[in-house]
Amino acid sequence: MSIVIVGAGLAGATAVTELREKGYSGEIVLLGAEKHLPYERPPLSKGFLMGEQEFDEALVHDQAWYFDEDVDLRLGMLATRIDLASKVVHAEPVGGGEPLDIPYEQLLLATGATPRVLDMGGGVGPSMTLRTIDDSITLRKSLKPGAHVAIVGGGWIGLEVASAARQAGAEVTVFESGDLPLERVLGPEVATLFADLHRGHGVDLRLGSRPTPADLSGADVIVAAIGVTPNVSLAEEAGLAVDNGVLVDASLRTSDANVFAVGDIANQEHPLLGRRIRVEHWDNAIEQAKIAARNMLGAHEQYDRQPYFFTDQYDLGMEYVGNVGPEGYDHVEIEGPTKVLEGDAFRAFWIRSGTVVAAMHANDWDASDVIRDSIGTAR
Repeated sequence: MSIVIVGAGLAGATAVTELREKGYSGEIVLLGAEKHLPYERPPLSKGFLMGEQEFDEALVHDQAWYFDEDVDLRLGMLATRIDLASKVVHAEPVGGGEPLDIPYEQLLLATGATPRVLDMGGGVGPSMTLRTIDDSITLRKSLKPGAHVAIVGGGWIGLEVASAARQAGAEVTVFESGDLPLERVLGPEVATLFADLHRGHGVDLRLGSRPTPADLSGADVIVAAIGVTPNVSLAEEAGLAVDNGVLVDASLRTSDANVFAVGDIANQEHPLLGRRIRVEHWDNAIEQAKIAARNMLGAHEQYDRQPYFFTDQYDLGMEYVGNVGPEGYDHVEIEGPTKVLEGDAFRAFWIRSGTVVAAMHANDWDASDVIRDSIGTAR
């Protein structure tokens, strides 16, 4: 059997690892448009961006591992078309060159997402996004004392960049169109604490605000952190079912029985949540890839893991598990003091109809299992 994986990021490389660890000795082709070895993306807005971590530490494996495991690693290679009927992936080198036709028996799509770009019209210098190691290297050079960094978007990436920039001595302005940063994820009760955290560290936090060209004219660097778009064109053009991502069932199988999809692009039927969900985070890329790999080898496992994410901002480290979903929550219970500038440790529980639907801790690393185990319990 031959397995082709399109997307040489964390999900793709994790799937390769799982295949080999489960004893699969057949052909594996791993295609990636970037020319770097597969790597993890969280350090790009955290440790690597701050100069505290080397790029090699973010690699899933070194070059020798792929050689030793007999993985056909094709970097700098863009998949351009999938022929589902003949089970062939058509690809070509980035920048031009001889195209390739790569046959498969099982196909895994892990094509990730593309950051949305900022369109301000004329009068504003170019903005940048943060998605690749090259982006992080470019941004890191701009984070220095006295520099003015303007960040459009107060989500996870925007706030992590703000934290790194302030710790590097740069002046930071964050523009967030909502009433609070992270409010769509955390609700006002906890999102207020993140606003306090950044203001306490000197960030000019402009809420309910969309920047004008004049607002951005004096910035040394402008970072667009306004979300991503899942890379589904390859799947859609092949005829796979697509709607806010590639539609997959609980086993991560697409509308074609021989094709699976994972990571940022997978809009999955979640067996516990009872609805579709698409998650853009490190943990999801890893854990979905493992399930998909085992299912490609004949298993019949469902992906039922609760959504998880984490962040590091200044001295605050946080983990969140669960999902409040479209039904929302009734109230939030917070345990512990919440003076975030003093490094307080606390826990928060989002509750609907007397049941915990999401939970988080801040600076309380003994609570990781506690918050995960709390999901679905009465409170």
